[in-house]
Amino acid sequence: MANSRLRYLVWLAVIWTFALVMLGAFVRLSDAGLGCPDWPGCYGHLTVPEKPHELAHAAATFGAMVEPEKGWKEMIHRYVAGGLVVIVLALTVLLARNRRKYRIPALLVFAPLLVIVFQALLGMWTVTLKLMPAVVTAHLLGGMTMLALLGAIAVKGTLPSINIRGATRTLAWIALAALLAQLAVGGLVSSNYAGLACDGFPTCRGSFAAPDGLAQMLRPDRQLGLTAEGAPLTIANLAAIHWLHRVGALIVTLLTVVLALKLAGYQRRLALLLLAALTLQVLLGIANVLFSLPLPLAVAHNGGAALLLFSLVSVIARSSGQRTQHVYANARHAFAGR
Repeated sequence: MANSRLRYLVWLAVIWTFALVMLGAFVRLSDAGLGCPDWPGCYGHLTVPEKPHELAHAAATFGAMVEPEKGWKEMIHRYVAGGLVVIVLALTVLLARNRRKYRIPALLVFAPLLVIVFQALLGMWTVTLKLMPAVVTAHLLGGMTMLALLGAIAVKGTLPSINIRGATRTLAWIALAALLAQLAVGGLVSSNYAGLACDGFPTCRGSFAAPDGLAQMLRPDRQLGLTAEGAPLTIANLAAIHWLHRVGALIVTLLTVVLALKLAGYQRRLALLLLAALTLQVLLGIANVLFSLPLPLAVAHNGGAALLLFSLVSVIARSSGQRTQHVYANARHAFAGR
């Protein structure tokens, strides 16, 4: 019974985290990230103030007009994040109970809990630091890291291992590293609202060359809409980070296609799933540019990135190679009850 609970709980955590990533993207892209200017409540309430006297008091206290619609988007995101905390706590307890018996590494047991604590801090700093791009991007990466960790536990614990050759495993790790870097750049595009800065495809503002101002966009110590020196960002600055995101997409695409081709000879189904996730994400990225970033497509693009990340993590986690096996060697025994 305990092992059955463990299997269901870990997949619930994966699905819940994916939904939370999508919800977070929706909140950010619908400009509701500061729908509640305080944390963890909303204008001093556990729910969004809506009664006339509550709205008047909130406006007087915080010096801003209350927008209940945006506030509810942000609070629902926080409620769902709170639900994930409960799930991860329960999962950690169940994994810890099996750790000695099945020699599950402590890192595997406690890493999701540590990440979710740091995510809570980033969520608070996102509000208190007024959507500082570096913090918002770190918050996005934290969510993706949580998905990767839980996905690795679920896949390794419940799906059979597969034989992946050493060079292919190395390529999978390289592709994963490139994707993580691309997620960071994508987070900077989103947190700086630069999704439409490159007007055209495949060129950016009529050129394949990098626009000026990229170095400023990579500074972690600047506020939203400003350079590190406090000057307003220009369209060239925004186009530069979008251009870098396109270059990263090309690199990730090439690496993933080569990985899929290497897998196709002996793991065809896995190769096709990887190509399907990649194709979906590339098409969503192009569609967002061509159709001027409609909210549903923009949110779906975040979901596509999460699916591609999960696909690459699955390749590595299911590998029967010694490097990955050292980390996840006994997890499957705990889930299977052996």
